[in-house]
Amino acid sequence: MVVKKASSPSSPVTITVSAGGGSRSMGLTSPVPRLSISNNPNSPLSNRANRTSSGGRYCSMSKDDTNEEVSSEFVTYTVHIPPTPDHQPMTSSTEDPNKNSVKPERSFISGTIFTGGFNSVTRGHVIESSMEGPETMKSKLDCGMRGCDEKAMQNNCECGFKICRDCYLDCVTAGGGHCPGCKEQYKDVNDDTDDDDDDEAEDQALPLPSMADFKLDKRLSLVKSFKAQNHPPDFDHTRWLFETKGTYGYGNAVWPKDGYGVGSASSNGFDHPPDFGERCRRPLTRKVGVSAAIISPYRLLIVIRLVALGFFLMWRIRHPNRHAMWLWGMSTTCELWFAFSWLLDQLPKLCPVNRVNDLSVLKERFESPNLRNPKGRSDLPGIDVFVSTADPEKEPPLVTANTVLSILAVDYPVEKVACYLSDDGGALLTFEALAQTATFARTWVPFCRKHDIEPRNPEAYFGQKRDFLKNKVRLDFVRERRRVKREYDEFKVRINSLPDSIRRRSDAYNAHEELRAKKNQMEMGGNPSDPLKVPKATWMSDGSHWPGTWASAERDHSRGDHAGVIQAMLAPPNAEPVFGAEADGENLIDTTEVDIRLPMLVYVSREKRPCYDHNKKAGAMNALVRTSAIMSNGPFILNLDCDHYIYNSLAMREGMCFMLDRGGDRICYVQFPQRFEGIDPNDRYANHNTVFFDVSMRALDGLQGPMYVGTGCIFRRTALYGFSPPRATEHHGWFGRRKMKLLLRKPKAAKKEEDEIAVPIIDHQDDDADIESLLLPKRFGNSTSLASSIPVAEYQGRLLQDLQGKGYQGRPAGSLAVPREPLDAATVAEAISVISCFYEDKTEWGKRVGWIYGSVTEDVVTGYRMHNRGWRSVYCVTKRDAFRGTAPINLTDRLHQVLRWATGSVEIFFSRNNALFASRRMKFLQRVAYFNVGIYPFTSVFLLVYCILPAVSLFSGQFIVESLSVTFLIFLLGITITLCMLALLEIKWSGITLHEWWRNEQFWLIGGTSAHPAAVLQGLLKVIAGVDISFTLTSKSATPEDGDEEFADLYVVKWSFLMVPPITIMMVNMIAIAVGVARTIYSTFPQWSKLLGGVFFSFWVLSHLYPFAKGLMGRRGKVPTIVFVWSALLSIIISLLWVFISPPSGRQDYMKFQFP
Repeated sequence: MVVKKASSPSSPVTITVSAGGGSRSMGLTSPVPRLSISNNPNSPLSNRANRTSSGGRYCSMSKDDTNEEVSSEFVTYTVHIPPTPDHQPMTSSTEDPNKNSVKPERSFISGTIFTGGFNSVTRGHVIESSMEGPETMKSKLDCGMRGCDEKAMQNNCECGFKICRDCYLDCVTAGGGHCPGCKEQYKDVNDDTDDDDDDEAEDQALPLPSMADFKLDKRLSLVKSFKAQNHPPDFDHTRWLFETKGTYGYGNAVWPKDGYGVGSASSNGFDHPPDFGERCRRPLTRKVGVSAAIISPYRLLIVIRLVALGFFLMWRIRHPNRHAMWLWGMSTTCELWFAFSWLLDQLPKLCPVNRVNDLSVLKERFESPNLRNPKGRSDLPGIDVFVSTADPEKEPPLVTANTVLSILAVDYPVEKVACYLSDDGGALLTFEALAQTATFARTWVPFCRKHDIEPRNPEAYFGQKRDFLKNKVRLDFVRERRRVKREYDEFKVRINSLPDSIRRRSDAYNAHEELRAKKNQMEMGGNPSDPLKVPKATWMSDGSHWPGTWASAERDHSRGDHAGVIQAMLAPPNAEPVFGAEADGENLIDTTEVDIRLPMLVYVSREKRPCYDHNKKAGAMNALVRTSAIMSNGPFILNLDCDHYIYNSLAMREGMCFMLDRGGDRICYVQFPQRFEGIDPNDRYANHNTVFFDVSMRALDGLQGPMYVGTGCIFRRTALYGFSPPRATEHHGWFGRRKMKLLLRKPKAAKKEEDEIAVPIIDHQDDDADIESLLLPKRFGNSTSLASSIPVAEYQGRLLQDLQGKGYQGRPAGSLAVPREPLDAATVAEAISVISCFYEDKTEWGKRVGWIYGSVTEDVVTGYRMHNRGWRSVYCVTKRDAFRGTAPINLTDRLHQVLRWATGSVEIFFSRNNALFASRRMKFLQRVAYFNVGIYPFTSVFLLVYCILPAVSLFSGQFIVESLSVTFLIFLLGITITLCMLALLEIKWSGITLHEWWRNEQFWLIGGTSAHPAAVLQGLLKVIAGVDISFTLTSKSATPEDGDEEFADLYVVKWSFLMVPPITIMMVNMIAIAVGVARTIYSTFPQWSKLLGGVFFSFWVLSHLYPFAKGLMGRRGKVPTIVFVWSALLSIIISLLWVFISPPSGRQDYMKFQFP
């Protein structure tokens, strides 16, 4: 039996359903050639000799298609979609058979896995059941106008055409009073128009009153009456003249009261003109500077300390230690570098700012009814959310599932959000965990919307220790919370049982395959004792091979060699709200007043092959950029790590305030601070990193913007595409003091720089636009769908026309309040082609487009490229944390994390991304900040030397200066006091604590003596010898089990070669203190000043390394006391041996012990 039906009236894709002997399958065949696929010479669809994957069991074809040859003009898809793993939905036999016929096309797409890749056919796998409900038919009581679903009024026309009040008023005012059904005029037009509201009357054109109807004061000119006292001084009179509604009366310099100005109570009968631009003039954001009482002394202290350092270094150079020139030379060189490093770190902190936004203005401007959007549909642009994961063993699926749930429940228009999960490991465990997450989201998301749950991460919400009843007024909250909590516990059990379930399922299927293979061997007359090689496959719940990574790592199914996979777990929602049903056996909560729609959720695993460089996380993010451009094409992108969830459901709205405000078209991204959970209360290893996120990043926000830190960032899609901002400023002269404004998007652009791309503007028909269109395939690849999505994303990301100045392009209000096109099979097939491993060949992806390749810190490089083109960025610090994540609290994991960051900085320093080569569009202080990012690891070389110098001084009996003179002590005291005062003022304007500042100082020395030197060494080996650098993924901490200690990882000691330098420094300094004390006591002429100087600096080093020492001791109370006794005895013995080998000058009876 073969049944064929069209997937949609407008789609050329046909669905062929064939009934065969095995499992049921569907083949999708498109008779229209896909230009982006067939035109690619490297595309697998252009080769007729396609290889067959060892996972061919999931690629089942109908009987009529088994002998057909795949051509370049027809794309065949065969798809499997398992239902929720091990929890398949049951279909009632009593359902109306006609319900299945009205299912929308996206229901089919949401139940489809699409796979494909290099030299292989794009395939799919489908099941009959779908998680989407049937499409509701239009009620007979609804309005009959197309696109309107409001309740109809009583019959106003004899023909019986149903129409709501809003549409009826539109027909009366704009349609001449004719009925849309019978085209006859309504009989009661005059009666209804008299009952309209005042707002409708205001929209009508009013005649200009005659000047003879009233007497105007001769002393009052029109200009004077126009500039009333209540108008702000910066009122734009010219702009007001042209802010009209298309009627004659609006836009005149004199506006009468009550429409005509006759019989008014005022002296002249005139009122202030209506404030048409009030909604547009109210700003979405404000920049709040730091109080002058704090920032002025802060800047003055920087200058004072800089002068003091200059005099101190001059004094050190002019007063060498003649007795120990080598000691003086090393110390002076280190101090010169420290002063230079401090200056690089301090200069960008001169202009810190704070920013606030107004969400009420955002709602009023983009979600309120107006003439162009009478229903008040959301006019906000779409946001695509990217979540990246790579290894389910180090990144637990439950952590990723909670992050996805917080995204699906975000407070943003449902139809404007799409979530993409990138599984770079291609693991079936992640896939099935996401399927379970999509099922649980149907309960969790309506519950969050109904009761305003915060945070909307179920693990974080149910784990809170505060009173969950605070501010809850609904009587059914406790009952529904109890039900959802139980459902979440069952969800956790299902997620935790997935690894064992997949293993047992795969073992059973593999054993069955072995028995079948032996049976076939015996039937063919083979020797039963001969060994059979049957691949140990990983099986999905519907009995088909998983196209991604197998546990046995077979060919075409290993971590670095597998096909690309895409499945829409949740289809794009409808444009109109869909309300649920009352609580019953199937529905845990009452959702009759709650919108139960869910955002689109897509699983993506890009193709990987052994002969290609996949560029780690940056390559995965670029694959998501291309996939989302074809499937949803949101003009803005939010990227999150799998362990960073949305803590504030309004975070997206707060970030969009900056993008959509006046001047927001120059903002490339909005960076949020990173906040962490699960860190020990003392923050031993400075995991919160508050000095960077609350001091340095706030300071950069006052320049050209903060750096991109890898997660918690909302991007403008066109900025990721490598386009230039609409306007930029070039900085010329010394320190960039001379500025030159540039308008980069003109109809005929001038010659562009090498790293600049002009955005293709819609409706341009000139020669330059044709040239840009020809260059798009070279830059973005040969996908026509991707190229055509670029101007659409640029248009949707524009500001409103009312906010744009003269000569700038904007979009009209209400232009985004339209439903999104449904997702069809051809679109998903196109998305499969752009995640293939060969797609980026001979394109600019990773070079100028998308996330930039070539560094393990691709985030910093990507942000630097945007700032270098003239873009600005914004730092959004919300009152309630926007996002929260986890950080490694184990010492070894923390050091390896810092090592990866420092190595990326060294790579930046030796590349073209060094800020020394920045363009003139980057501000001078912003360039200093980026230069410091690349050079700070080299400070570790001088820091290692300086930490050893106190011990060398105590061993040799010399000091860095010839004597502790008053001048040296005054300089030292002045530098120390100014440093402390600067720290206190930074604490004052940033809001951090003194404890956090001190922890940051301690870990700066710990990292500078352990991870940073190793990073410099690895960076030099890569630059000089070409040795590639590889890092292991940082393990994400999961929720501790019952009975486990909350901070158990803090006390685990994992040996690493990075621990050798700090341990050496501690031991040498402790021994040196004992040697110095013994030498001074037994000396004839003890030099106490040198001893005090050396001991003081040794204690300074040891106090900074104290958290490192605690980490080595492990759990408190677990280290035997004998260890400390041995350490003390060893230090004493070594010190006595040193005194014996190098005795002090003077008396020779130092070995004789005498009682005093």
